[in-house]
Amino acid sequence: MEKKLGKIESVKFGLGGYQGAMLGLHVSLGNGGWGVSDSKGNWDSEQIECSDHCKWTESDRDEWFAEIMRYVSKLLKDAKVSSVDELKGKPVEVTFDGNMLKEWRILTEVL
Repeated sequence: MEKKLGKIESVKFGLGGYQGAMLGLHVSLGNGGWGVSDSKGNWDSEQIECSDHCKWTESDRDEWFAEIMRYVSKLLKDAKVSSVDELKGKPVEVTFDGNMLKEWRILTEVL
């Protein structure tokens, strides 16, 4: 595992991710010498219909959306901001396993 320090280079809440059909938080992290993107989202209910062929239900989607909102709430608290756009520029610690992003967090200890 390798940890790198950087910042949130861009952030948006809206559609993105797989086929641009996932509603959630989409961020780019880096420090100029490296960069990585991450999303916390799930299928947008206005674009992706739940059918009998899905392995998930509308109740599952409701739970996923609640999880996303709790995730955003914690990020806002950790960064000491009140809106998603204010996350841009906040310092982060990013953990990689080889080239694979494992996790990232706001560096609360320097805020």
